Order: sequence, then structure tokens, then C-alpha cells
Amino acid sequence: MNPTIEKTLGTTDASVAMLKVLADNSFDSILITEASAKERIIYANKSFKKLTGHEPSEVLGKTPRILQGAGTDKKVIARLKAALKSGKKFEGKAINYKKDGTPFIMYWKVLPIKVGKKIQAWVAIQREGSVI
Repeated sequence: MNPTIEKTLGTTDASVAMLKVLADNSFDSILITEASAKERIIYANKSFKKLTGHEPSEVLGKTPRILQGAGTDKKVIARLKAALKSGKKFEGKAINYKKDGTPFIMYWKVLPIKVGKKIQAWVAIQREGSVI
């Protein structure tokens, strides 16, 4: 974290509160998943509902695969899996599906949340795009 922010906030509780305010109020969809092989969703913000139609509370414990479907590019998903396995960040786009089955193009970045060198979780920042 930025040293100035750490100095101003001073405590871990204040830092966590700040991050929660940022995530909860982001214009982009934010999804956080476990770093385990199960990849379960542990957080989704309000913008995730706007993007996908899924209530954040109903996706907790599920995997982001709930957004995939017949039109989702398997090559992009393979690149994502390789990045996760190697602990690297990922950026891509693919056709995903809203809760009602409507396809949409989703652009997203997936980044590791690390403490020291250990990945604790993954954060995905997502937005809807259009076909170029």
C-alpha cells in the first residue's frame, strides 16, 4: 500500500475499511475468489449485480464459471487458468452470460492478492464491452 495512506490510516482495520468502501462503490464489477483449487467466490460488489444480474449474496461459495457458457472462448479460459496456476496476473475478454442467459462481452483483469510471497486470494475487476 502507499506509504502515505498507511501513515494516514495507521491501522489495519482502517485500511480494510478503506478498501471495502472502494470495492463496494466501484463503477466496475469486483469479484474476489479463494486462492485454493476450489476458486470459490468470497466477495462480489454491487456492480457485479449490475453487470451479471446475480446478487452478490447468491454467488458466494460458487465459482466464476457460473458466468461461462457455450460461447465462452475455451482458449481464453485456458490462458486464465495458466496465469492462475503460475501466480501471474491476467487480462482478457470473453463472451460470458448474465443470470438470465443473455450473452455479453466481459473485459477483465485478474490479479493476485499477496501477503509476502503467498497468494491469499484473487481479485477480478470486470466490465462489459462491445464487439469491435
